[in-house]
Amino acid sequence: MRTIQSWLSEYGESHQNPTNKLVHWICVPVIFFCVTGLLYSVKLGVELAPGLPLNLAMIVLVAVLVYYLRLSPTLALGMAAFSAVCLWVCRMVEQSGTPLWLVSVVLFVAAWIGQFWGHHVEGKKPSFLKDLQFLMIGPAWLMSFVYGRLGIRI
Repeated sequence: MRTIQSWLSEYGESHQNPTNKLVHWICVPVIFFCVTGLLYSVKLGVELAPGLPLNLAMIVLVAVLVYYLRLSPTLALGMAAFSAVCLWVCRMVEQSGTPLWLVSVVLFVAAWIGQFWGHHVEGKKPSFLKDLQFLMIGPAWLMSFVYGRLGIRI
């Protein structure tokens, strides 16, 4: 299994342009949220607590966090926190009466347009075209910068 440093280094090779980096700082978290939102919209018919139905996002995020845990327990903690924020925002959007699935689809499309534009500016293809696992590495790559600023080793 590859190390987290190996994944992050290879991902970083196609993310050198400052504009593309900025686009990724906006679009990668939005895409993560949108996927969470779409999965959150799929209720599984069980209530974890009154008014809190089990949804597909909760189950998939456990698997996602296991993936991150295998790469870096430290990064997995940060991704767990970000995942919890995404779940909370999903719940707030639903409780507002706004269709979460619609918000997720619109933002998802807009964020991917931004991503492809950023890579056009960069002049390099998105990493996930080489290996789909890079779709999981993008959020970890950003989290690694947050950790770096905080002085936390990954």
